[in-house]
Amino acid sequence: MLTLRFGRVGLSPALLAIFLGVFSSVSDSWATPNHQKLPSSVNPQTEIRTDVNAGKSLVPASGNSPQLVTASLGKARVKLTTPPINQVLPNDKPVSLAVQAVDQQGKPLTNAKIQLAIFTPSKTPWFSTDFPIVEGTQLLNLEAIALSGKLQVQQVLPIRGNYQLIVDVQPLDGKSFQATRQVLKFSVPENPVKYRNFAILAVILLCAGGCGGWVIGGKQVIQPGEIAPQQVRLLLSGVIIIAIASLLVVNISAEFAESHQHQHQAPHNQAKNQLSLPLNVQWLGDDSTHVGQLAVMGVKLTDPKTGIAVKDVDLKIKAIQLEHDQTVFVYQGLSDVNGKLIWQQQFFDGASHQVEVEVSPKAGAINKFPPFTFFKEIEVEGIAPPLMGRFISLGYFTAILVVGLLLGLWLRRDRIFRASASCR
Repeated sequence: MLTLRFGRVGLSPALLAIFLGVFSSVSDSWATPNHQKLPSSVNPQTEIRTDVNAGKSLVPASGNSPQLVTASLGKARVKLTTPPINQVLPNDKPVSLAVQAVDQQGKPLTNAKIQLAIFTPSKTPWFSTDFPIVEGTQLLNLEAIALSGKLQVQQVLPIRGNYQLIVDVQPLDGKSFQATRQVLKFSVPENPVKYRNFAILAVILLCAGGCGGWVIGGKQVIQPGEIAPQQVRLLLSGVIIIAIASLLVVNISAEFAESHQHQHQAPHNQAKNQLSLPLNVQWLGDDSTHVGQLAVMGVKLTDPKTGIAVKDVDLKIKAIQLEHDQTVFVYQGLSDVNGKLIWQQQFFDGASHQVEVEVSPKAGAINKFPPFTFFKEIEVEGIAPPLMGRFISLGYFTAILVVGLLLGLWLRRDRIFRASASCR
């Protein structure tokens, strides 16, 4: 079933191998609404660098250094752990990303505050991805307390290409070790299914063009009162019927997808009405957002009797795309001294999402309470892909059709010429 939705329409990168070879990335001149465009010098082909500017704004670095797993940070190091690259696919299952702060001997640094920022690959307008609006944007910004020096998240990576992570590490007491910053990168390959699907579509377009060229290239006789030969009229009628059928399939699929989304929303909305919770949970984030921008997410926990903030409570965050019931983000951490956990996250798909917060007492805590779950639904608005990108995609597919048409004309004319030559 085909589902057409703004925010996930793109051109398969298989064109890279079939048409024009390897192209360098071309910067896009459009910025998404309410999202500040990164400077032209920003390039996700990042180098691994270190500095002591921890706490300043996180901006992607530029350069072309090799991929790094560990790097020196003077008195400390940061290790990045990811699954094997052949197990990671765009817009598939959440990928586990773990950063561990260690000293020069490789021992974990304890009582640290870690800030993690994830940036998506740069824009590729000539060979755009399934989510062109997401290209060259920030996917996540999370700051959390890491008592063991480790921060781990599970994040769905929406598109192919080179991602970069900026990791800020600071001591909680301000003096245990030097505050450091590390820029890391890793690559996500394209889903092989995309290449297969493009190859099938290219063959269909070539065959359609070839059949049209074969028909048009034959000897045409226009009868009195006709504006075109009968073969040409039949060909055009067939093309119109196919176009109408395709539009019906797309629209019917979209209606089924919307109905499926509403069916999923009903039980999730009912789950929000929970009575007599052991702790008060206040939502501190946005209620709606759109593709391409970071949305503020956050909760605050307070004692229902005294109103005092409750700190060091275990919180497991899970963001779910409701249309396909797909988990796109998972994180488990602790509430801070103010009873809060706040992060920024981009929802790359233009569909409603639900944030689930599982609240439970920390292991060894004195004040125990029964675990419970808090739900919050976030409306996400899809953004149409850039018009120029759609024209480029249309141009590629039209080129395939024209190649098939010219091939059919050449084959038909060559056959007619050979037949004429043999009759002489």
